[in-house]
Amino acid sequence: MKYNLLLTWLLFLYAPITLAQNSFVTNGRLIFGSKEEKTASISLGDIDNDGDLDIVAANGRHWPQRNQLFFNNGRGIFTVSMPLDMIKETSYATELADLDGDGDLDIAVGNDMAPNAIYLNNGKGSFVRKGNFGEDYAPTRNITLSDIDDDGDIDILITNRGRSNQICLNNGNASFEKVIDFGTADDSTIDVAIADMNKDGQKDLILANRDGQQNYVYLNDGALGFNERIPFGTGKDETRSIAIADFDEDGHLDIITANIGEPNILYFGTSGGVFDRSTVVDAASDRSFSMDIADLDGDGDVDIIFANDSQPNSVVLNKGKGMKWQKITLSKMEFNTYDVVTGDLNNDGLIDLVEANSDELNHFYFNRKDK
Repeated sequence: MKYNLLLTWLLFLYAPITLAQNSFVTNGRLIFGSKEEKTASISLGDIDNDGDLDIVAANGRHWPQRNQLFFNNGRGIFTVSMPLDMIKETSYATELADLDGDGDLDIAVGNDMAPNAIYLNNGKGSFVRKGNFGEDYAPTRNITLSDIDDDGDIDILITNRGRSNQICLNNGNASFEKVIDFGTADDSTIDVAIADMNKDGQKDLILANRDGQQNYVYLNDGALGFNERIPFGTGKDETRSIAIADFDEDGHLDIITANIGEPNILYFGTSGGVFDRSTVVDAASDRSFSMDIADLDGDGDVDIIFANDSQPNSVVLNKGKGMKWQKITLSKMEFNTYDVVTGDLNNDGLIDLVEANSDELNHFYFNRKDK
C-alpha cells in the first residue's frame, strides 16, 4: 500500500502541467466607429465617472473629420456614442488627463496643420472646447501628457514631423502659453516617451524619429534644458513608436522601438548610460505604426502589442527577461492600424486591447485565460 501511494505521488509530481494560456477574442460586436472614419489615435479613461473605461477617438489624420466619444455600458461594450465637437479637424492624436485640476479627465487633441485643442470635462463626460496649445499650423503627429516640470499640473509634449517639437507648460488651469522647443528643427519625430533614464531624478525625453534619422535620448538638466543626448539604434531607422520599461529586470530602463519595414528592436539600458546591447523582439519587418506595453499574461513582466499597417497586429509575450518572446497574431485582418492601447474594458482583471484603424471599423479584443 505504501509503495502504491508513493508511486501515485511521484506520478503526480512529475506529470506534465498544462498552464493557462491567454487568447485575445474579437467579433462583429466588439467594434466601434465606422469604415468611413480615419481613426489615428485612441485614449481610454473613465470620462463619465461611472467606474468603467470609455474611449476617445481622434479621426481624420490629413482630412477633416469629427472626433468621437464612446461610452462603456459596464460590460466592455460601447453602446452610446457622441461627437466630441461639431468641428471637423485633421486629428492625429488624443490623450486624456486632468488638465485643470478639478478631478475629472479632460482631453487634448493634436491636429495635422490645424490648431491643437483642449476640451474640459464637466465631470459627466460632456466637454467644452477651452482653447488651443502649441503652434497653430504644425504637422503634429503625437502628444504625450506628463508633469514634466514637476509643479503639480499636467503639461503637453507635441511631436511635429519635420518641425520643432514642443513642450507646452500648464499654468495650472489648462492654459498652455509657455512653450519650449526640444530636439532639432528638422526632426521627423513621431513619438516621444518620458522617463528618468539616468536616475538623476529628472524626466528625460526619448524620441522616435522617422525618415532615416537618428533616435535619441535627451537628458533633462533639471531646468528643462535638453542639450545632452544619447543615440540609440542604427542611425537610419524608420521608428514610429517607442516605449520604456525594465524588460530584463536589471534595474535599468530599456527602450522598445516599433519600426516600419524593419525588425522591432529592444535596446537594453546599462549602468554606463548607453544602449549598445539589443535584441530582436519581432523579426518580421512589419510596418509597425504603434505599440503599447502591459503585463498581458499576468506573469509579472512586461509584454508588447504591435499595431501594423496593412498587416496583422500581434502580441509578443515576454518569456525570458526580454531575451525570449512568444508571438501571437491577433487576427488575420490586415487593417491600417495607427494606434493600439490597453486597459481592462470589462472589469474582469485582465488587460484588453483596443485598435485604432483608418478607413475601417475599430476593433477591440477581450483577453481570455484558456483552461
